[in-house]
Amino acid sequence: MVFRKLPGVSASGMGLRLSQKFVFLLFLSGLVTLCFGALFFLPDSVRLKRIFLSKTEIQPVTVGSGSENDVREHVKRPKEQEHLRGMTPAKGDGGGGKAKGLSRKPSVSHEATEERLPGGRAQEEPGLSRSKPESASERATSSDHRSDSDTFSFHRFKRCLAKAPLGRDGGKPSDPQTHERREKVKEMMKFAWDNYKHFAWGKNELRPLTRNGHIGNMFGGLRGASIIDSLDTLYIMGLMEEYNDAKEWVQTSLDLNSNGEASLFEVNIRYVGGLLSAYYLTGEELFKTKVLELGEKLLPAFNTPTGIPRGVINLGSGTSWSWGWASAGSSILAEFGTLHLEFVHLSELSNNPIYTEKVMNIRKLLNKIEKPHGLYPNFLSPVSGNWVQHHVSIGGLGDSFYEYLIKSYLMSDKTDEDAKNMYYSALEAIEANLVQKSPGGLTYMAEWRGGILDHKMGHLACFSGGMIGIGADDGAQEKRQHYLDLAAEITHTCHESYTRSATKLGPEAFRFDGGAEATATRLSDRYYILRPEVIESYMYMWRLTHDPKYREWGWEAVEALEQHCRVESGFSGIRDVYTMTVSHDNMQQSFFLSETLKYLYLLFSDDDLLSLEDWVFNTEAHPLPIVRRSCMQDGATQDKTASK
Repeated sequence: MVFRKLPGVSASGMGLRLSQKFVFLLFLSGLVTLCFGALFFLPDSVRLKRIFLSKTEIQPVTVGSGSENDVREHVKRPKEQEHLRGMTPAKGDGGGGKAKGLSRKPSVSHEATEERLPGGRAQEEPGLSRSKPESASERATSSDHRSDSDTFSFHRFKRCLAKAPLGRDGGKPSDPQTHERREKVKEMMKFAWDNYKHFAWGKNELRPLTRNGHIGNMFGGLRGASIIDSLDTLYIMGLMEEYNDAKEWVQTSLDLNSNGEASLFEVNIRYVGGLLSAYYLTGEELFKTKVLELGEKLLPAFNTPTGIPRGVINLGSGTSWSWGWASAGSSILAEFGTLHLEFVHLSELSNNPIYTEKVMNIRKLLNKIEKPHGLYPNFLSPVSGNWVQHHVSIGGLGDSFYEYLIKSYLMSDKTDEDAKNMYYSALEAIEANLVQKSPGGLTYMAEWRGGILDHKMGHLACFSGGMIGIGADDGAQEKRQHYLDLAAEITHTCHESYTRSATKLGPEAFRFDGGAEATATRLSDRYYILRPEVIESYMYMWRLTHDPKYREWGWEAVEALEQHCRVESGFSGIRDVYTMTVSHDNMQQSFFLSETLKYLYLLFSDDDLLSLEDWVFNTEAHPLPIVRRSCMQDGATQDKTASK
């Protein structure tokens, strides 16, 4: 490069000026680079990245691989993931949980070590999850944070109940036969609990055949799922020695500082729900402190562009991601739609509105987007807020979303009109598109795949008899009897799925095509994993109608469980309900203790035991009280006046 000599300027002077300019430009370019680079490390870095990066560069990475069918359908919750894969003959033995959001359900077996889900994971707002605000438990106890009238008072809460939680005499029925049957259910609970304590204490579930514990990979390193799930069952049954053992374990051994990968849905319905109900039944501050600590760990899952939480969260880092099998990194309707009851109560106890705000944001988005034929598909993108595919089910993947709509209305003391309107609009669409009548006269809920009906009903969908029943009285006047009749018809169909098997237990799914009527036609649908949904509907229908057939049907289930599922060291699911030569799956699910046995006990108890006037049950059968804010506020005013 040749420089022309400028007049009056020496060559050395020109070189000096050029070097100064070069240094200045180098400094300036470095400063600009530093400033732009810093943008990517600010708390709102994700939003800034969206300005500079293409859409594809910020798409979340989903975990794992495999098809939607790799996970057992969620009819009532996502629990079943682990167990589902273990239930099919080709997969071998496995354990599981419920899969409500994922369907109630199974889990992939996991012995001593925790497996890491394959694939990457993306956290939408890393800056938010790393922030360390005052903890919920600190807020709950800080005298500087709020006034006495704002603080949750257990004593005021108890005064606002219409009836004592345990009834006049623990719900003891006056009829000798019913009392004897209730005592049998209590004995089954004690037998299941004693074996869990002896062979699997502190683990998540019991393997009764091999007499060891099962950990699983659904709870992010949390332990004691069977203990948390059993707290309220033990308490209402009056098994106080066992309850006290469980409480002591929570106090000394429940470690919430795990760094594992957990199902948001499963942790919420089992751990959050179980601790909430234990607190509301007993007033033990221990449970309140633990549940507020845990609830705070779930909040980072909501750090997505839409506020729709992802299905999997690392409880330590707050990083969240979608299930690898879920279509296009989507979130699951039954998972993000099954948080409302618990999160409202987290706000009640902590006096922190953030929990309610998170679930109300979900509802706002669902109200804005178009619903095909008024139906809610099972997969929704947490990035775009759009449906990913048009698969609709009242069983797995969808189930408890609808359950939580009507229960949110009931739990609000019938003030949540938005939940009410969403529920009855959805029910109208379900009746118009999914409710079918078989050639044999059985009413069932089909599944909908882009406008094509699949004439299959899952065991998980059998909760819908009870759901429609408890919502009957609050529907349009001219439809109330119709809804109660529909609830009875669906419950009858689910009972038929039990009576048409050799064991008198129902299959995972049953069909109404090819000449089949409430019968599993595929080998992969013939298993029973101690599920509660059919018995759940018996309990609700008994409470609503007092028709004695529901108690008889419940007793049939007790006898079948005793004959085919009871083994030497606990209870186990079975692989084929259509053969009397049973093959056990070696898994005593925690929801068997939380739901199946609790619903049976309530079925044979008087109605004032956990009266429906005061309580709603979450999808894991943990009772949560109706929120009577006006009563609580009046009580606070009275307490304040009395203290003057």
